[in-house]
Formats: sequence, structure tokens, C-alpha cells
Amino acid sequence: MRVYLGSDHAGYELKMHLVNHLTKQGYDVVDVGPHGYDPEDDYPPFCLHTGAKVVADEGSLGIVIGGSGNGEQIAANKVDGVRSALAWKVEIAQLARQHNDANVLAIGARQHTLDEATSFVEAFLNTAFSGDPRHARRIGQLAAYESARELPPLPSLPQG
Repeated sequence: MRVYLGSDHAGYELKMHLVNHLTKQGYDVVDVGPHGYDPEDDYPPFCLHTGAKVVADEGSLGIVIGGSGNGEQIAANKVDGVRSALAWKVEIAQLARQHNDANVLAIGARQHTLDEATSFVEAFLNTAFSGDPRHARRIGQLAAYESARELPPLPSLPQG
């Protein structure tokens, strides 16, 4: 499986750790950048490019990393077709794949140890989408919005 990784300066050390770790695990790793430490860099270009590469490469997954992971998740989610989730524990990384078919995981490098963050990535990469019809329906609704940019009707409450 191909895995794209992008970060900013705050996530650089974790990204480099993951590039090495995942390569040793046999993943086809693509380092989107940065390719050197720059304390003044900005996360949006790296996260947008990571998301775009994942969408263009069916079956691949992505990891975006920053200080908190919040901005990185927001940036990645601006790319149509990206479903990025912020992980703060293993169960959340698993649920992102099982229920949301997330294709990009965001991690806050300043919030977790290298071992914790690595465990989130491993859980994410080793968990499949459940295929449950209710989850597929919800993902379809999001994809329809991305395509048409029209809000769906709000559901009515059952009368009772």
C-alpha cells in the first residue's frame, strides 16, 4: 500500500520517524515534504498536496502531521475526496477507517509520544472500512455534497 506523508515544522520529526518506520514495515512511502526542517514553514501546502495525491492514487492513504493536527486536518479536508480524521487514540484511528472510510489521518505531534503516534498510524493503516450500509450512505451524502455543492434537505422528525 502506498502511504503519503506531509507535515510542517512541528510535525517534521514525527514524519521522518514514520517514513523510516513504515518503509521498514514494507509500505510504499511517499514523503510529500518538507524535505528539511524550516521553523517558518506553513502546513497548508504540504497537507493539500498530500490530500490531492491520496485522491489521485486510488487505494492509497495519507498522514498529515503538525503541532495539534487540527489545521492539518482542516487543510487536507479542503481537497475534494479527502476524508481526514484527527486521531488522539488508537480507537479513534480505527473508527475513522471503519465508520468513515477516512483516507487521511491527522496527528498532533506535540500532543503524543512517537510510540503513541506510531500506534495511531498502524491502527489506521491496518483497519478496513466496515462497508456497513449506514456508513456507506453517510459517506455517499458527503460525496454528493462535494460534487453538487448543494445542501441536502434536513430530515424530518417522525411524528408521534
